[in-house]
Amino acid sequence: MKSNNNYSASLMKKFIKKIFNSIIIYTSLLIIGWVIARIICSQFIWYPNDFLYKILTIIGYNPYLIAIIWSLGCFIILSIITIQNLYYINSIVEACNILVKNDDEWIKLPDNLSQIEEKMNQVKLQSSKNYRLAKENEQKKNDLIVYLAHDLKTPLTSIIGYLDLLKETTDLNLEQRAKYTKIALDKAYRLEELINEFFEIAKFNETNIVLMKKNLNLKLMLEQILDEFYPLINEQKKKVLLNCNEKINCFADPDKLSRVFNNIIKNAIFYSFENTEITINAFLKNENICVYIQNEGFTIPKEKLNSIFEKFYRLDDARNTTNRWSWIRIKHCKRNYIIT
Repeated sequence: MKSNNNYSASLMKKFIKKIFNSIIIYTSLLIIGWVIARIICSQFIWYPNDFLYKILTIIGYNPYLIAIIWSLGCFIILSIITIQNLYYINSIVEACNILVKNDDEWIKLPDNLSQIEEKMNQVKLQSSKNYRLAKENEQKKNDLIVYLAHDLKTPLTSIIGYLDLLKETTDLNLEQRAKYTKIALDKAYRLEELINEFFEIAKFNETNIVLMKKNLNLKLMLEQILDEFYPLINEQKKKVLLNCNEKINCFADPDKLSRVFNNIIKNAIFYSFENTEITINAFLKNENICVYIQNEGFTIPKEKLNSIFEKFYRLDDARNTTNRWSWIRIKHCKRNYIIT
C-alpha cells in the first residue's frame, strides 16, 4: 500500500511539474517574443495614422490585454495536458479490460506509464498462473474423486456379491459359508480403510496438520511396515532388503511418518517387476537421516518428476524400464531428528 501511495504521489508531482514547466516556457517565449517585436518595430518609422501602429500600441502598452493573452495561453496548455491525461486514463481502462482476460495478451501503455505497464503485466502474469493452477487442481480433484469412486466400488461390489450369494444359496455347508463371510468381512474392512483415507485427505486439505512428535526408532518402524506388506511381497515373489542402523532415532509423528513410508513402500512394491528386489537404505549423512528406496520397474518420465508430490496427482502413463529411487531426508535438530 505504501509503494502504491508513493507511486501516486510521483505521478502527481510529474503532472504538476509538467504544467509548471509548460507555463514557464510559454511565459518565457511570450516575453522573448514581445521584446523581439519591440526591437523589430523600433527599426521602422511609424505614423500615428497607420492602422498597424495603432494595433501595436494597444498590444504593447495595455497590461490587461497582455494578461488576457497570457491567461488564454495558460488555459490552452492546461487543456492540452488534461486531454493527454484523459488519454492516459482511457489507456489504463483498456489495459484493465485486458488484465481480466485469461489470455497471453500483454498490456501496452504510453511510455510515460511504463511503471504502471510493468506492474499490470506482473499482475496479469501472476493471475494467469493462478488461473492455470486452479484449473489443474480442479482437474486433479475430479480425477481423485473418480479414482476413489472406483476404489470404493470394487470392495462394495464384492461385499454385495458375497452377501447375495449367502442369501440366495441355502445349501452351502458351514465351511463355505464361513469362507464367504470372511471374504465379505475383509472387503468391508477394506472399504472402511478407503473411506477413512478419503476423510484424511479432506481433513488435510481443510486444516493444518498437527504433528504429535516423539522419539522413535527408525529401523523398528520400517520393519513393522514391511511385516504388513509381507503377504503382498510373498505373493508377487519379491524380496525386500532393509539396511538400517539400529541406533538411528528420530523425533517425529509416528502415525504421519508411517503413512509416508507406507505409501512409498507400497508404490515401490506395486510398480516393480515380479521376482525383483526392493532395497531400503537408511543412514546418517552430516546432520540428516537419508532413506533411499529402490525398485526395478517402470520409471517416471523426467517431465513429470516435479509433479508427483502435488496434491491429487496420479501417474498412470506407461513408463520406460529403468531403476527408480525414492528418498526422504530428515533434518537433524540438536540431539533429535525432525522430518522436513
